[in-house]
Amino acid sequence: MFTTVLAQQDKTQLGELPLNLFAAIENLKKELNAVILAHYYQDPDIQDIADFIGDSLQLAKTAAKTNADVIVFAGVHFMAETAKILNPDKLVLLPDLDAGCSLADSCQPEEFAAFKSAHPNHLVVSYINCSAEIKAMSDIICTSSNAVKIVQQIPEEQPIIFAPDRNLGRYVMEKTGRDLVLWQGSCIVHETFSEKKIVQLKIAHPEAEAIAHPECETSVLHHASFVGSTAALLKYCQESPTQEFIVATEPGIIHQMQKQAPHKCFIPAPPMNNCACNECPFMRLNTLEKLYWAMKNRAPEITMSEEIRLAAKLPIQRMLEMSV
Repeated sequence: MFTTVLAQQDKTQLGELPLNLFAAIENLKKELNAVILAHYYQDPDIQDIADFIGDSLQLAKTAAKTNADVIVFAGVHFMAETAKILNPDKLVLLPDLDAGCSLADSCQPEEFAAFKSAHPNHLVVSYINCSAEIKAMSDIICTSSNAVKIVQQIPEEQPIIFAPDRNLGRYVMEKTGRDLVLWQGSCIVHETFSEKKIVQLKIAHPEAEAIAHPECETSVLHHASFVGSTAALLKYCQESPTQEFIVATEPGIIHQMQKQAPHKCFIPAPPMNNCACNECPFMRLNTLEKLYWAMKNRAPEITMSEEIRLAAKLPIQRMLEMSV
């Protein structure tokens, strides 16, 4: 079984924080020749200090082209791993090593290897929300931005395994008409939205459009007037004449939506229970303080074996080539 090695994070007291974290981080960026990449689901403070904010595809493309010596990835494990896969000679830092991903965790290498063996002659298309080990067992990586486009480029006679997200897989099947063999993984955030509460919100806000990420369950997608990746949802809100939106994805994206369209109203889709379950607990582990300490101490660092890195790089490169 492949193993991704992650440097251990020091949990001890690291010292006094500077009074102005934003200024201190800017100074460290210059000192290290560092770039801060952040996902849309990060804390607003992190989004505001990041050099680039994007969804998984945008972040992968940016990581592949950066000239920085140090990549500080404000996201989760699989995102930082992707940056390391594409930049073996750069220092890749993740503010909190516990920032994992429920979807990636739902697809373990030994189990997936057995699943793959049970479906010989199948091409493996894996959503980028998976570990480096799963990427290394895949033929092509995709994101929610390009999954439909990539599957459409594969010959119809070629059978396909789609992993690990079953909801995105079902969405791709519906859009392409292809019969995919789905790994039964899912995201704890995108499966928590309440169809009943979304319907109630639509009744209370009759002028609002519901928009959703394709990782949501089919019942939720059926109530959405637009389905797309986080970047696509952001663009749609900017361009649509609609003034009010019910947003069925992690609510971190609303910070950017509000910045890009301050005159519009964005309502986060509610979870089934009275909780903050529509917020990704892993994404929220990263904080501005942890980001500062990661840069100050050059740790925690993402590392992996060269065997895994090279095997995982090929399907990522295929994705980038097929996404042009």
